[in-house]
Amino acid sequence: MGYSSLKTGADVYQAPRGTIDILPEEQFYWRHVEQQASDTCRLYGYGRIDTPAFESTGLFSRSIGEETDIVSKEMYSFEDKGGNRLTLRPEGTAPVCRAYIEHGMHNQPQPVKLYYLAPIFRYERPQAGRYRQHHQFGYEAIGDSDPVLDAEVIEVAWRFYEKLGLKKLKLLLNSIGCRKCRPDYLRSLKDYYGKHIDGLCKDCKVRLEQNTLRLLDCKQPQCQPLTAAAPRSADHLCPDCDEHFKLLKGYLGLLGLPFSVDHRLVRGLDYYTRTVFEIQPQTGGAQSTIGGGGRYDDLIEGLGGKPTPAVGFATGIERIILNLKKQKVSIPPLSRPQVFIAPLGERARDEAVKLAASLRQDGIGVLQAYGSRSLKAQLRQADKLGAGYAVIIGEEELANGTAVLRDMTTARQETVAMEKLSAELQSQLC
Repeated sequence: MGYSSLKTGADVYQAPRGTIDILPEEQFYWRHVEQQASDTCRLYGYGRIDTPAFESTGLFSRSIGEETDIVSKEMYSFEDKGGNRLTLRPEGTAPVCRAYIEHGMHNQPQPVKLYYLAPIFRYERPQAGRYRQHHQFGYEAIGDSDPVLDAEVIEVAWRFYEKLGLKKLKLLLNSIGCRKCRPDYLRSLKDYYGKHIDGLCKDCKVRLEQNTLRLLDCKQPQCQPLTAAAPRSADHLCPDCDEHFKLLKGYLGLLGLPFSVDHRLVRGLDYYTRTVFEIQPQTGGAQSTIGGGGRYDDLIEGLGGKPTPAVGFATGIERIILNLKKQKVSIPPLSRPQVFIAPLGERARDEAVKLAASLRQDGIGVLQAYGSRSLKAQLRQADKLGAGYAVIIGEEELANGTAVLRDMTTARQETVAMEKLSAELQSQLC
């Protein structure tokens, strides 16, 4: 249930397990990350797209894979009043691909570059930086198979984290081949793990039959030695995939992006082909991954579109903010009203209402006093709210058409004609 009961018997509603409230004092992190995401995408020619929070369930079961944990265990699915099976968005790529097909974007100059900032819903065990409703920044480059595009997608992610001020990150890279060469690799994996089936965890025994590639992603200690010695996808690539991977590594070198090839890296979605990559803190493991992505050349065709190569990336905003806090990265605060109007008496309150409206129309943020507090109490409130200036209006000021402008930092005060107050404040605040 979404509430707990007090001893008095009253019901107190709480946020559902695995969700959080993003309070005003946390918002400056979110706005900063979102702004840096938008700015970085603009530099590389990505346009924003917003897709619905829910889609047809079939979109995700078909794209992600029926045997993945996301589809089999983690999706929030429901039937609406019209009998339609719908699912809250568990990842961002499939909806973007659906929009690409639906709106005929294949007629646009290729590749089509799109980014999104969106909530994601998965019924999974809540953990640090990952909740049942979490938020992603992601982008997709659709319509070209050139490994230069893979390198650019990776570079966007790396530069984005750099602009945020995150340091000590590592880039892990692998190629898992295509539908031409992967079957041979999967047979090799099956043969290898089949000889060690007694040493596998419960989940991996299922994966051996249903989702062989995911054996490499198991985090259970008993499976780790087997994974380390497992066959490598890079040794089974067809000539085209091998050439693509070599070129990608060369382009990353030209861009000055340090990377390590991790032969166990496969990612958690069935639609990936060829390139897969993750970015992690140097001191963490796969559980601390802050972002990742890869190429998915067969996905759009699988959803009913024309054969269309594509590559993309996604990162969790909560996990980014967790790392910003861990690394003590300084984030600029959000701007807030710097002017507090303190009226003394009923007539002054009427004038304060008009003055606040006038200053806001001039683009000056204003906080107003409410009730009938003393001047001392009002100034104390202005200080607690972080106002830089207080405008004091009393009977004398009303009679003279003036206001007292008080610098809250130095306590210096001056009398200013009411008609000049806006200009004076703008000069002080600039």
